[in-house]
Amino acid sequence: MSDKTKKWIKAAAVRAVKTMAQTFIATIGSAAVLAAVDWKVVVSATVLAGILSVATSVAGLPEVEE
Repeated sequence: MSDKTKKWIKAAAVRAVKTMAQTFIATIGSAAVLAAVDWKVVVSATVLAGILSVATSVAGLPEVEE
């Protein structure tokens, strides 16, 4: 595996984890206002956000550009 590929995987993973954390917190926050946290919705929205983040990273990551 090339160094550029390793850098891309690391950068994409960092972005995905950050995006997932933001989605997790936002989803719980909105559900808490409604007084009931639906954990299936929280988990599915968090996973989907991570998948979309990685898919978006395929278009390019400024951190990896040379």
